[in-house]
Amino acid sequence: MPNGPLSLPARLCLLAWDLDPTRAAPVVRAGALADLARRGLLVDDDGIVTPRDLDSRTGDPALDGLLELVSESFPHGWRTWVTLYARHTLDAVREHLVAEGVLRAEKHRVLGVFPSVDHVLADTARADALRAEARRVLSGAASPADVSDTTATALALAAAADLPLTASGTPPAVPRDPGFAAILHELETALRDAAPAPSLPKGR
Repeated sequence: MPNGPLSLPARLCLLAWDLDPTRAAPVVRAGALADLARRGLLVDDDGIVTPRDLDSRTGDPALDGLLELVSESFPHGWRTWVTLYARHTLDAVREHLVAEGVLRAEKHRVLGVFPSVDHVLADTARADALRAEARRVLSGAASPADVSDTTATALALAAAADLPLTASGTPPAVPRDPGFAAILHELETALRDAAPAPSLPKGR
């Protein structure tokens, strides 16, 4: 997909933009777990998500926040981490996208008393480009050689979560080692289990 600087969870956040946050959060969390696993910062230790190095950081606040959360929490498997405190990762990704100018945070008060924040797309072209590329890849119009590993991973997770990408087709294969293949399978299974039907309406 275009817009290379966007992380995998940030791309999934935009692809899942029209979903209720309760459904979008596991998708974004799965993207963050996959991103960290691809970087070798989270590894599988007999089914348990384990930081390779407690001092490693990516420079991405959402990814680093997840690394810290995993490091300080009771051990869990990949499927559990897809949903456990997933809203924390979604919120962190949104904050980073606000800082990047992709989203805009609009503060208001519920019932005139309780402070709340709505996020709106500030860079609609970025989200439109991601969706257009997803449709192009899923329709088979893109050559497999032109599809990056990040794009293939994002679409595999989007398909598992049944995101409404208004395109049909099978996501391209993700070139990966057997270890990452097993991790991605766990993430996809967790998303299939978490995805409700029909889709929930957007509510921010």
